[in-house]
Amino acid sequence: MRGRMAGLALLAIATSAFAADERVIGLSSSGAPIRAEILPGAKADAPTVLWLGGLSGPGASSDAVEHALRSARQTALSHRAVRVIAIVLANPDAARLQFPPTGTAYRDLPEAHVLWRWIAVHAPDEVLIADRDDAGLAQALSAEASALIGAIPARAGVSAQQLARSARTTLPASAAHREISRRLARSPLDLAHELAAVYGQDFTQPIYINAIALVARLRLGELSQVQALVEPYVNGSKDSLARPSSLVLAGHMIFGELARRTHDPRYLARVRAAADLAFDAAGHPLEAVPYNDGFSDSVFMGSISLVQTGALTGERRYFDMAVRHIDFMRTLDARADGLYRHQPATDAAWGRGNAFAAIGLALALSDLPPDHPGFAHLREVFREHMQRLAQYQDPDGLWRNVIDYPGAYAEYSATAMIGFAMKRGLARGWLAPEPYEQVIARAWEAVLARTSDRGEFIDVCESTARMTSLDQYLHRAAILGPDARGGAMAMLFATEMAQLP
Repeated sequence: MRGRMAGLALLAIATSAFAADERVIGLSSSGAPIRAEILPGAKADAPTVLWLGGLSGPGASSDAVEHALRSARQTALSHRAVRVIAIVLANPDAARLQFPPTGTAYRDLPEAHVLWRWIAVHAPDEVLIADRDDAGLAQALSAEASALIGAIPARAGVSAQQLARSARTTLPASAAHREISRRLARSPLDLAHELAAVYGQDFTQPIYINAIALVARLRLGELSQVQALVEPYVNGSKDSLARPSSLVLAGHMIFGELARRTHDPRYLARVRAAADLAFDAAGHPLEAVPYNDGFSDSVFMGSISLVQTGALTGERRYFDMAVRHIDFMRTLDARADGLYRHQPATDAAWGRGNAFAAIGLALALSDLPPDHPGFAHLREVFREHMQRLAQYQDPDGLWRNVIDYPGAYAEYSATAMIGFAMKRGLARGWLAPEPYEQVIARAWEAVLARTSDRGEFIDVCESTARMTSLDQYLHRAAILGPDARGGAMAMLFATEMAQLP
């Protein structure tokens, strides 16, 4: 299994098709697309050389890369010793650059952050820069573990002729290449255990991020450790609903999972307490679960305790309320094209906002009885959403921070969440193998490549409240390093990929 997945992963990163692959890799300061073109080598495992021009804007260096690229396109595939990645115009706006980049990605020095992270995760064996003034890029790539991955030999001031010759010369693997290969060889259980050593280690805040990590630890068999962390909330030391919010309501999913495994009535009492907030004092259902604030996040956050309580008690009113709530959220946030706006203030299809809808539907269907009147309805809603999302998966297997905006950064947590939802749908028979097996495999490979063994990630979107414009969503900070939310979602995806109970 591990070897097959690693092989798929390497093909996804290395581009297995024998045709040029053109893609938008990011956006400049003005929103102009930064483009790359990938030409395959004669062999699928050929080393990779990356050519880069236009660091100072259009000019001689971008012309040199374009000239070499035209020559490479005309070269017979059998004569191409390496795979070529070409970024002809790396800095369309001729903006100020600095490497390694500083500030917040992708609000500060966006071009520099795009290049630094994208080059690192694609792990070429050599980077050849046509610009003489490269803002320190060659030195930084050669000397540092770029984007926390590994060093890459790099040279600046390379001529068009030198670029062309490099396509016919083999290369040793760079440190970044070796690290990416190591990451891609990990099994789902490998990754889950690595992340469990870092995340899911406390429950001081009873919110969904911590709860999802603990659910993953339960799936890894760490029952007693998880019970110890949540004990203050069931022995009366702490009130899990002292400060209720949508994040806290979803955090009660850990009590539902513990009740399912242990049959301890104390856990059932806590998840039921969260679910009961969806009813008035007389027991009548509210219009929707409180604290939803109109966010698509609440498709998950408002429904999870309800479906768990229904499954644990057999009381249909909880299932009825979950379906009622999801339909209410859809009236606010479901767009006509099948994607979700994050909230009614703007139509932006925020990546994690769609991912919350995806896992919310997947988890609701997991507990809804198939004979419940809402099951077939939500299954169809889920299928339509997954079909639409599959159309927006990017060439590297990720979903963007704004799903339908070309060049918006490819976002880690949404990819893990959507991957989980699709895997759950495939396992339960709600989705057909074609095309989802390949979509899921590519998402899993993308997560593996962007996760270190220390629990560091590439491009997790920061926490996002009520934004009022597309531009605000496009410029949400992209975290490079450890992140509890990214860790929890990756653990959820990994344990689903491992097919753990």
